[in-house]
Amino acid sequence: MSHSNTGSASIAATSGNVPTRSADVPVAGEEGGGVQTSGPPFWVKVRQWWPYYAMMAPGLLFFFIWHYVPIWEAKMAFEQVRIIPPNIWVGLKNFQVLFSSPIFYQVLANTLIISAMKIAFVFPVPIIVSLLLNEIRHGKLRGAIQSAIYLPHFLSWVVISGVFIALLSPTDGAVNQIAQSLGFQPVNYMTNTGTIRWVLVVSEIWRSAGWDSLLYLAAIFAIDPQLYDAAEMDGANRWQKIWYVTLPGIVPTIATLFILNMGMFLSADLNQVINMQNAVNASTIDILDTYVYRLGLSTGEYALATAAGLFKAVIGMMLVMVSHMVSKKLTGKGVW
Repeated sequence: MSHSNTGSASIAATSGNVPTRSADVPVAGEEGGGVQTSGPPFWVKVRQWWPYYAMMAPGLLFFFIWHYVPIWEAKMAFEQVRIIPPNIWVGLKNFQVLFSSPIFYQVLANTLIISAMKIAFVFPVPIIVSLLLNEIRHGKLRGAIQSAIYLPHFLSWVVISGVFIALLSPTDGAVNQIAQSLGFQPVNYMTNTGTIRWVLVVSEIWRSAGWDSLLYLAAIFAIDPQLYDAAEMDGANRWQKIWYVTLPGIVPTIATLFILNMGMFLSADLNQVINMQNAVNASTIDILDTYVYRLGLSTGEYALATAAGLFKAVIGMMLVMVSHMVSKKLTGKGVW
């Protein structure tokens, strides 16, 4: 029966009734074929997935208005701004004025010190918090701790600065009252130039450590459980599992977030500083962002403010590139 069907197909093919092809000729859609079928057009996908595009639209619009449109006005750094346009092109004159100002170097030094302190003392804390949360086996206890440490992220710096000013008050603040009960003298942390930078670091940890640990927790949950089983079979204890399984598993996330933090190295958080700044500590925590704020909005030096902002952006991009290359060299992971 099989022989008869094969013979009939062969006769039909030779008589021209059935189209044939050579085995060497590829067909569209088959592996190795010379013709590839394309997916549906973009607008078809938009109509199909329009709810998701609609949810993306506000975020995309925000970034377009506040991050892309202002790029064109960066040319103001090379102009003399006039009330009646057009502006006058002055080249690098604004940068020369900026770099000849001793105030600029003072705020640059403050920015570098505060940002370095935050990288050294704030950046590792969410990693440690995520590792500790991952070790809590009781679900309800872990949920309660997570809720408690996530809450400060939703408070504005106006509220947080008020909380810290009250806590650190030299007369009735809880910190100084505890210190006095132990025999220490009260300290005005908010006006003391030796402690105000540490106030910034501690308040940043309190506000962001819990929320930032979410990214590391997500990376930990994505680690293959079989790796932990294999480590346990090899006799590894909990600390060894963390060191040899968990930490290597979240290295890509750590590298990516470190590179992104380096891109914001010269920012040092304007909202935090401007709410905790006063006439006494201004010389210690005056940063580039507050300097640009004063130049642009207080004195109307828009060209100088734009030049300072452009300087910060260029340095930030250079830091991203350098940290990316170093991360690729050391860990094999980077932003791209």
